[in-house]
Amino acid sequence: MGEIRGNLFARIAEAEREGWLGEVEGFKVSLAGAEDELAQIDRQSQKATISLGVPTTRSGLE
Repeated sequence: MGEIRGNLFARIAEAEREGWLGEVEGFKVSLAGAEDELAQIDRQSQKATISLGVPTTRSGLE
């Protein structure tokens, strides 16, 4: 995802140099979407994992 983000920055710079205003806006929208996805991935990776332990059997119920 970081590679996509870097590519979008390069495309925005090129579009600005060339005066392609519509393209600049489109790339900025795409960049915002990519950054939102990266933020979601970050939040998901920071969630705590809860250990539920190992299941056991109760005596006399076997």
